[in-house]
Amino acid sequence: MDTSDPDIRFDETGVCSWCRRFDAEVAPQWFPNSEGERRFAAIADGIRKESASREYDCIVGLSGGIDSSYAAWVMRRHWNLRLLAVHVDAGWNSELAVKNIENIVKRLGIDLHTEVIDWEEMRDLQLAFLRSGVPNQDIPQDHVFFAALYRCAVQKGIRHVLSGGNIATESVLPPAWGHAAMDLRHLKAIHRRFGQVRLRTYPTCSFFDYYVGYPFLHHMRVVRPLNFMPYDKKNALEVLERELGYRYYGTKHGESRFTKFFQNYWLPTRFGFDKRRAHLSSMILSGQVLRDAALAEIALPPYDETALKEDKLFIAKKLGLPVAELDDILRAPIRQHADYPSSRRLYEAKDKVRPLLYSIGLRAVTK
Repeated sequence: MDTSDPDIRFDETGVCSWCRRFDAEVAPQWFPNSEGERRFAAIADGIRKESASREYDCIVGLSGGIDSSYAAWVMRRHWNLRLLAVHVDAGWNSELAVKNIENIVKRLGIDLHTEVIDWEEMRDLQLAFLRSGVPNQDIPQDHVFFAALYRCAVQKGIRHVLSGGNIATESVLPPAWGHAAMDLRHLKAIHRRFGQVRLRTYPTCSFFDYYVGYPFLHHMRVVRPLNFMPYDKKNALEVLERELGYRYYGTKHGESRFTKFFQNYWLPTRFGFDKRRAHLSSMILSGQVLRDAALAEIALPPYDETALKEDKLFIAKKLGLPVAELDDILRAPIRQHADYPSSRRLYEAKDKVRPLLYSIGLRAVTK
């Protein structure tokens, strides 16, 4: 990590605040050992007992990425839980992602529910975000992924939501590099300013829904099994390839062509934010990558020039834009999320009561 994170601090020995935070706050919540096996065995047993009379034990959001795919494999093969996989199609799946998802559900013997988002609404919302100039261009996708997944869980009476989110590869992520995807007020404000199509069917989730309605009224619990095992990304990929016929995309979040473009071009080119720094730093802290190897990877360009040209053409065509207009957007002045209305104060208040939420078992809904 470097000062592209404006909030980073280095102590007198050169150790950064992310490392100090990991040691003090994150590591105590991580169990990549026999203790994790013991703890998760109790969780899995409780899930089975509670859902014994229902069709499914858990619901899992399946993007086709390594984390969620491996989490599904572990929960099915190791813990033998009955899963319903939910895939939210927001229009940006790579062909390989579709094939990977097909292989996963077929070989694991689990049911798949696909939620297809209205493309005209999705397209208009993503154009609004591009024209807003803010850093986090994945808010329209990330928001609808969670909103549709949680709505489906409630409709089907499933209380436990399986997540591939994990400490081993995601413990470092500067808040200044983005904005909360579940901030519905912010999403609507940007769409009102730059959008043209009414969002009639696009699933949404408010701050109240996410932090009060789902955990308290619907008693929903988010389960992160990868935090209870020695999760190694390389080993996980090898298991998925061998057991499920999985094929790697060549880059993190390669399952979405838009996310690939956003993370590898929009953020580093316009804002100087290279998310590889955060991903690799997380893996250094969890012992998966050596620092020298990570620095060597960072030295490489984030995008192959041929692939960048192809993806720009694809994205412009998909969004119904001339390439010249997309280039104009990419050259326009940058803006910050603080330039638009948001629920920032609510999120700040939530962070202040985080320790209390932890203490009553609501760790999964406090991120």
